[in-house]
Amino acid sequence: QVQLLESGGGLVQAGDSLRLSCAASGRTVSNYVMGWFRQPPGKEREFVAAHSSRGGRTLYADSVQGRFTISRDNAKNTVYLQMNSLKPEDTAVYYCAADSGGVFSVVRVGAINQYDYWGQGIQVTVSS
Repeated sequence: QVQLLESGGGLVQAGDSLRLSCAASGRTVSNYVMGWFRQPPGKEREFVAAHSSRGGRTLYADSVQGRFTISRDNAKNTVYLQMNSLKPEDTAVYYCAADSGGVFSVVRVGAINQYDYWGQGIQVTVSS
């Protein structure tokens, strides 16, 4: 089993930056595709970003492209989401997720049901 724990959320103003961390425990996730999703108030959970297990490939939702950066440190079993130029519409609960299948494709990494493990989520609130 893999446990995922997010940290780094909080309340910021528009234009500020935040870095979310997702620490994995129980098993190494170096061979897993890692993703970030978010759920805005009153809306469904949506894909934000994903990082391949090998090769450093990344994929982003159009809404965050150029502002957010996903990275991973396999030595620390941790994934990060650097969020810059935050907007009020980025307000959401952010979730870290792990896909043990390890296949990095545009269709797969954006699909919620492909991920085996999920964190509890962490609130990010951006005020205008």
